[in-house]
Amino acid sequence: MSTSSEPTKHIHHGRNIKRFREMLGIKQEGLAYELGEEWTQKRVSVLEQKETVEQDILEQVAKILKVPTTAIKNFDEDKALNVISNTFNSHDSSTMNAVNFQPKFNPLDKLIESHEENKKLYERLLKSEQEKVELLQRLLDQK
Repeated sequence: MSTSSEPTKHIHHGRNIKRFREMLGIKQEGLAYELGEEWTQKRVSVLEQKETVEQDILEQVAKILKVPTTAIKNFDEDKALNVISNTFNSHDSSTMNAVNFQPKFNPLDKLIESHEENKKLYERLLKSEQEKVELLQRLLDQK
């Protein structure tokens, strides 16, 4: 006999739609516009409060947000945070390298190099313009 101390958790579709929309930087008005003329910001707000969303609307929203329908249906914030927490607390070298990335160059050196290159380009452009002015001056003097 197996009993679980953790109650069955229901996935809140509307809240998940809101999370994905916000992660993608889309406003409610933008989602309403993409859903069609009958949709308003207020209707999207009501949709995001619904625990269960109809399959056809769920598919439309998923298509607009460019995420799988199952992602909206099954996204569980607690599980996602648990994965992230375990990843960042891991002492596995593959995750440590991603978190503690140390570049092999000094970013300030690259910035200075870029500045010097821009300076050289500007000097070449200036010289080219001076040559054009001299050529035009000679042409005017010949007439």
